[in-house]
Amino acid sequence: MSDLDRIVRELVIANRILANEDVVDAYGHVSHRHPDDPGRYLLARSVSPELVERGDIVEFTLDGLPTGEETRALYLERFIHGAIYEARPDVMAVVHAHAEAVLPFTVTKTPLRPVIHSGSFMGAEVPVWDIADQFGDTNLLVANMAQGRDLARGLGGNNVVLMRGHGFAAAARSLIEVVRMSVYTPRNARALLAALALGEVKPLSRGEINARNAGYKPYSPETQRAWEYWARRAGCGDMLG
Repeated sequence: MSDLDRIVRELVIANRILANEDVVDAYGHVSHRHPDDPGRYLLARSVSPELVERGDIVEFTLDGLPTGEETRALYLERFIHGAIYEARPDVMAVVHAHAEAVLPFTVTKTPLRPVIHSGSFMGAEVPVWDIADQFGDTNLLVANMAQGRDLARGLGGNNVVLMRGHGFAAAARSLIEVVRMSVYTPRNARALLAALALGEVKPLSRGEINARNAGYKPYSPETQRAWEYWARRAGCGDMLG
């Protein structure tokens, strides 16, 4: 199996996992940089993530144009993906989602901080990007490259950026890593919301975050265990290599 075929298969699995874990619903998407051309990326056509099949995966240039003739509807917010790949050569996979648990942290001054060990993958800083700062009143959707590039600047060198009144974008070095981050970011948000109701919160220190992340390997047995668990929960265990 070629690298491209493997990544297309894994993208289908990733879509199914994110849907089953309630990170995405009818909306949201996950992409992977093209293995043979860093100036391109792979993303499904406009279809609910739970329903993505191999034939739904489309190849795009970084400015959001399909590389071949494409008559099917495309995700409006594909510009999020291209702009992040353009700004971050280290990034190999991107997720955009609207998970409900993160939304309170997009519209208040309370920062989203890692408070559980699996939340360490967010990093110590989770910035909030507000589309209104540069573009005024919009429908809050990232609908062109100018908006996508501004979001990428908001992400900076971080792993996750919140989007005011909208959701989040996550970027990582591998598909399995960005899926893991996207599953645990809302879980961390739920834990933090519950803790804030009880009183003062002690977040993870930078030292704890660094210690947790230092030994992380995307294809370690421990990480593969999670990938297999999520895939089988999502009903696509038969697609695992």
